[in-house]
Amino acid sequence: MSKIKIAIQKSGRLYEESLQLLKDCGIFVNNGKDQLKVSVDNFPMEIMYLRNSDIPQYLEDGVVDIAIVGENLLIEKAKDIRIIQQLGFSKCRVSLAVPKEVETDELSYFQGRKIATSYPNTLKTFLEKKGITSDIHIISGSVEIAPNIGLADGICDIVSSGSTLFKNGLRETVSLLKSEAVLAQTPKLSQDKEVILEKLLFRIKAVLKAKKSKYILMNVPNEKIAKVEDVLPVLKSPTVIPLAEEGWSSIHSVIDEERFWDVIDELKENGAQDILIIPIDKMVI
Repeated sequence: MSKIKIAIQKSGRLYEESLQLLKDCGIFVNNGKDQLKVSVDNFPMEIMYLRNSDIPQYLEDGVVDIAIVGENLLIEKAKDIRIIQQLGFSKCRVSLAVPKEVETDELSYFQGRKIATSYPNTLKTFLEKKGITSDIHIISGSVEIAPNIGLADGICDIVSSGSTLFKNGLRETVSLLKSEAVLAQTPKLSQDKEVILEKLLFRIKAVLKAKKSKYILMNVPNEKIAKVEDVLPVLKSPTVIPLAEEGWSSIHSVIDEERFWDVIDELKENGAQDILIIPIDKMVI
């Protein structure tokens, strides 16, 4: 039987979250940290732990079939690779930053100045679109130190919380693009592995949907059920169960995490009481 080969960053910010996603999908990986290739017993999959910067090339060449990788890296490498699912974790930005004593946030600050970056292609494309000419210095290591040692007037790097910039006396000014972890696919995927990929995607979507939703239970006077039902953004229709106390029912439904508090406020205003919220492990719809 064929096995789909998935690449995962062997260390760094994507490693733990990628393995957790597979675990949430019922795919259990038992391996030592130094192993670079592992077979999975309960799913037709092989996992390859690779350097982050190598993954796009491995995908393009068909050495691996799919990969969990940062969208920013795929944009930088500009490979013939299809993104098939946004994963919602490891969110960051590729941004320009300047020494904190620089007062302006204007992009024009970088006209004719030196910028240190690990993302030269992304930066060059962005600057050309904006009509800015800068001297780009490519650095593979700690980009943040460049202004402090006089190598550059600013940097272009990934930013998540901004704490690393702050520690190095820098501040973010212009965001070039937003990024998160994605599931990407080689253009050379065989038909039998397409079937395996569809099964994996089904599981991933169930996990991601559950993380964005909450199961809600509440007690409602029967005369107010219709109003409460109008508030609930349900999948089909809420479950209504009569209580032992006459004139009352228990309503069960699912609500979106993004609208959680707004919905709770509306439910209370329309008569809902004793509201109980339960996390959802998986959602198969």
